[in-house]
Amino acid sequence: MADRYSFSLTTFSPSGKLVQIEYALNAVAQGVTSIGIKATNGVVIATEKKTGSALVDDTTVEKVVMICSNIGVVYSGMGPDARVLVDRARKAAQEYKRIYNVEPPTSVLVKEVASIMQEFTQSGGVRPFGVSLLMAGFDEAGPALYQIDPSGSFFAWKATAIGKNMINAKTFLEKRFTSSMEIEDAVHTAILTLKEGFEGAMTDSSLEIGIATMETTINSHGVPTKTGTFRRLRPAEIKDYLANIA
Repeated sequence: MADRYSFSLTTFSPSGKLVQIEYALNAVAQGVTSIGIKATNGVVIATEKKTGSALVDDTTVEKVVMICSNIGVVYSGMGPDARVLVDRARKAAQEYKRIYNVEPPTSVLVKEVASIMQEFTQSGGVRPFGVSLLMAGFDEAGPALYQIDPSGSFFAWKATAIGKNMINAKTFLEKRFTSSMEIEDAVHTAILTLKEGFEGAMTDSSLEIGIATMETTINSHGVPTKTGTFRRLRPAEIKDYLANIA
């Protein structure tokens, strides 16, 4: 009876489940661990950087990526699926900026990506995305951290984890997270959380970290303005953080 529903995405099982979505979550749980922490003055997303072979050029592997100037994302699960969603998110961000002449708020982009993922749970001939995303951004409303799952559901978090070690990571975050935490402490906490389940030596080349903060920039009229900015930390910066923790 169970097999009757296991291969159909658009048919509910008698217990009210779409089994393929549960299988998609299993694919996420097999991915490497990713962490997100919202601080008072920014957001940190971090993940392990693993390659299938030592012969792979790891400079070409990116799991923390920029969507637009104020929003970035990290994923756990299937890389090709994440790449498709990142491309769709970038197009949505460009469309928003073309219409309103400002970067999109984090919540707007989250809803757009979640809607795309939800469409793939009720259409014939497709499968759910085997990936969960942590989206970090900084806009007029302040810092924001969201998790988007294969079902299309999304939640705002203060701190969270996805991937194979997410249960232990969330337990660690519950003990270490404080609402008064600033961005520097958040980066240290993210690294320590990843270190709990890290296999092998942790180096600047085995981590990827991105931060969303508010920075002062000069606009086209020469006037200083504060805008949300997302950037990936350089290996040298990550190395400094690791030296402080050791």
